[in-house]
Amino acid sequence: MNKMEKEREFEYSREDFNFLRSLSNNYSGIIANDDKFDMFYSRLAKRLRVLQFKTFKQYCQYLENNHEQEFSEFINAITTNLTAFFREKHHFDYLKKVLIPELIVKKQTNKQIKVWSAGCSTGEEAYSLAITLLENLPQDFQIKILATDLDTQVLNVAKNGEYPLERSSGLSEEMLKKWFKKGIGKNQGKIKAKSELQHVIRFKQLNLMHEWPMTGPFDFIFCRNVLIYFDRDTKQKLIQRYQSLLPIGTRLFIGHSESLHQLDTGFDLIGNTIYQRNR
Repeated sequence: MNKMEKEREFEYSREDFNFLRSLSNNYSGIIANDDKFDMFYSRLAKRLRVLQFKTFKQYCQYLENNHEQEFSEFINAITTNLTAFFREKHHFDYLKKVLIPELIVKKQTNKQIKVWSAGCSTGEEAYSLAITLLENLPQDFQIKILATDLDTQVLNVAKNGEYPLERSSGLSEEMLKKWFKKGIGKNQGKIKAKSELQHVIRFKQLNLMHEWPMTGPFDFIFCRNVLIYFDRDTKQKLIQRYQSLLPIGTRLFIGHSESLHQLDTGFDLIGNTIYQRNR
């Protein structure tokens, strides 16, 4: 046991880490490399305090014996949820300047836009999509945004649509006034998405490794900063499943540190982390 491990509040071994990351991988497909050893400790230490355990071994045994009660708490604790309004702004600029004008022409008959925000976290991406679509589509178009995540806690934040004012840095003053209410009294320092935004978004819990209840097709999919957690084979399967929900010519948006390079897909790279289905 090294000096760092002796100083920990809870006894935590490599064996504990291997058990926990294996459990995570089997359920979600998420790969936790060796460098996540300390992250698992810091994220799960809160659960040990709540449950009044002294060691991670006790927690591992508890997870095994109380799977239904504890598993969602475990997954919620170890998944990373970093997001912001209009994060990776070039994607929203592309929507506004290229894709939405194209969809207006293409959808003159049914005038319905269906979008999926996969891995939506606390909802800022979905609300950014809603703002972009509502501000740039004719009023007679119907917008449906499906926003999904594995983590039930972040989904509760997303559904509520309430954020600290400091989280609004990606929003212009005009957007803030038009689409959000500023809190007063006990809600001072907070903003809340207006019902017009919430009306077009449906937030749902979804494990991307399990069966997908939706059938599509979607007009485009945002799956940003999700692929980074998976190995090559899992990425390949995931992209093929997205492809099945995207007609030829539609777009898939991925995160700034991700690529479909070296994967066998029916997508062509047409912009900065923007892909188009070609077959």
